[in-house]
Amino acid sequence: MDYVSALVPPVVMAVFFISLIVIIVKSQGGPNKTKEDAVVDAALARAESVKQTARPENV
Repeated sequence: MDYVSALVPPVVMAVFFISLIVIIVKSQGGPNKTKEDAVVDAALARAESVKQTARPENV
């Protein structure tokens, strides 16, 4: 019976870890991917324009 109590925690952690990886992989992409990409692109463009206006080019 000691071997069962020794194996249960690693098996439980392995199942949890594998299910976590599966959830992460399944949540990538999908119908919201283009919307998320558009938000990131807009934020990067806004940051780039702020950086260019804060630093004049003729200095």
